[in-house]
Amino acid sequence: MERSTFVYDGDCAFCTRCAEFIERHIPTSARVVPWQFADLAALGLTEDECEQAVQWVGADGVRAAGPDAIARLLGASGPLWRVAGAGLRFPPVRAAAWPAYRWVARNRHRLPGGTAACAVPSARRD
Repeated sequence: MERSTFVYDGDCAFCTRCAEFIERHIPTSARVVPWQFADLAALGLTEDECEQAVQWVGADGVRAAGPDAIARLLGASGPLWRVAGAGLRFPPVRAAAWPAYRWVARNRHRLPGGTAACAVPSARRD
């Protein structure tokens, strides 16, 4: 793969706003693409994985999900963002990041910019 790819849920307004923030403010060579428009098979991803969490597929083939994907994206960005990415990989921070990420994923339809389309089906929240 030529370049890394960060995949998010394009049906979710909250996720889309976060992706727009990335594109405007975080200098990265990674593609930032909604999973609905990505070639998931070429990336080695499934719809289920993409519905559960954001995904990172590195140019080197490394894959990550959720806060680990965000850490990878930040690590592949400008100097200050790389520091934030390293902080997110720090074991105590990473341990707290996963429950926080899951809470945000479950409640993203209630967050600023969120809409009913952001709600993860209840079968997937458990």
